[in-house]
Amino acid sequence: MKSAASAGNPRRQAAPFTEADAWRDVGKGWQPLFGSFHGAGYSIEWHDFFAKREFDWGASFHPGCVELCLNLEGNGFVESKNSRAEFAPGTVGFYHRKNEPLTAKRAANEPHQFLTVEFSTAFLAKHLAGMETMLHPVVRAAIENSSAAPTTGATVRLTAAQQQLISTLRQPPVYAAAQSLWYQCKALELAVTFFLQPPPETEMFCSRQQRVAQERVEQVIFLLKQNLATPPTLEELGKKIGCSHFYLSRIFSAQTGHTITQHLRELRMERAAELLKSREHNVTETALEVGYNSLSHFSAAFHETFGCCPGLYPLKTPTQKKD
Repeated sequence: MKSAASAGNPRRQAAPFTEADAWRDVGKGWQPLFGSFHGAGYSIEWHDFFAKREFDWGASFHPGCVELCLNLEGNGFVESKNSRAEFAPGTVGFYHRKNEPLTAKRAANEPHQFLTVEFSTAFLAKHLAGMETMLHPVVRAAIENSSAAPTTGATVRLTAAQQQLISTLRQPPVYAAAQSLWYQCKALELAVTFFLQPPPETEMFCSRQQRVAQERVEQVIFLLKQNLATPPTLEELGKKIGCSHFYLSRIFSAQTGHTITQHLRELRMERAAELLKSREHNVTETALEVGYNSLSHFSAAFHETFGCCPGLYPLKTPTQKKD
């Protein structure tokens, strides 16, 4: 005897949400690592692909999720009616999808590498019970099913330790039998790191040090972006930010995984790519605009970064990076 659902009852339940269709175009560029959103209450996934056109990222977010994104490469954004999170290379942030889909896009003509941890609100409510007053407003609203708070948190820079954690999550250093417990511990570690927001008066000394260090790194990046052609020296940066330039150099490397000089070069290459894409500047003008007086040095740096000489960019797109 057929059930009402199999007989075509219009009130039958819709098929459960699956994100596999959202990643179909990237093929092996989407790799679930561990967990299950509906089963374990969290899922950890790795993404590594080249977007030939703007990619709809939001189609992968489960209804009722809070997702944490650790973004290594590529630009993207997540937005709702009341908030927006911008993901630049080397940043981390989170967002909450209620029942209605979020608008989320990944930029075209760019390689994208990022790791996501998608939590169900039930999982967070269970494991963060008793910490409600310390939760970020986005997470607290998600757990309480409130519509009052924004749906995206601000993005911040990934530290070197957090970038290393991404590699560890991709290759867990434990036996298969222990991976379930290990991955859950790592998921909870990330939740505690990014979702708890204690009041300033209760902030631990080590947390305050970390926050101040991160703020100083953001100040350095802002000052470098203001004048890529003639950026301030390390000593000048120290004076502007209010700390020893030796200390500033050390915390910058600890937070980002590379030196201020290396980061300046990355910023210059990103800006050069933007200028060449606009077709309003030729190669020589672009080189001078971002601080290179030597065209050969500029071309070598550009080729090392993008895999083609600046004269061919963006006509020739770089190939997707291999692990």
